[in-house]
Amino acid sequence: MSFANYDTEFLSLSGQIQTSLKNLQSNQDSNSANSLNFCKSLLSQCDDLLKQMSVEARSVDSPTEKSDLLKKVRVYKARLANLRDDYKSCKTMIERESLLSDGSSNTSGGIKNDHRERLLQTNQSLAAQNDTLENARRVMAETEDVALEITSELGRNREKIQSAHGRVRDVSGLTNQARRIVQSMSRREVQQKLALMIMSFLIVITFLIVIYRMWKF
Repeated sequence: MSFANYDTEFLSLSGQIQTSLKNLQSNQDSNSANSLNFCKSLLSQCDDLLKQMSVEARSVDSPTEKSDLLKKVRVYKARLANLRDDYKSCKTMIERESLLSDGSSNTSGGIKNDHRERLLQTNQSLAAQNDTLENARRVMAETEDVALEITSELGRNREKIQSAHGRVRDVSGLTNQARRIVQSMSRREVQQKLALMIMSFLIVITFLIVIYRMWKF
């Protein structure tokens, strides 16, 4: 799947979660337990989609497009975090209402008010601990994403540096070759000048000999 497909699916799932949570908050849902499980499943699917979107975004070659896609992933992560908080609030509210309704319907005995309050406090404490663990897990996942992005960027920089070194070596090789050509041309020029001087000397000698013989005869 492409990033666009993951994007469309995430928006669809997050919209379903938002609608279900609104129904739960307004007490319009008659089967709150199933709705909570449904929302939990959709939240997990959205989390998986964001991981895939992050991978797809990091694999894009264009720096500008890659930056835009990663920015969209961060926005979606914030939206998912808000939906997760709303889900936890709905879950706590429904569990509290369930305990209170059980207590009020059993007036002849059963769970006492103080016992019921302790149960509520225990549930809230467990929920807070779960939130802390979930936040820690999310921070670790985000840290891992950042580390992968930094590693990818370092890899690209290393490739650029290696490419630059290769070009420097090529230029250095061309420079050395040009230097050898210039030296060869200089030697050839010296040789040509020396040959011209020798030829000029021989011509002068020959001319003098011819004049001498003509004068002698």
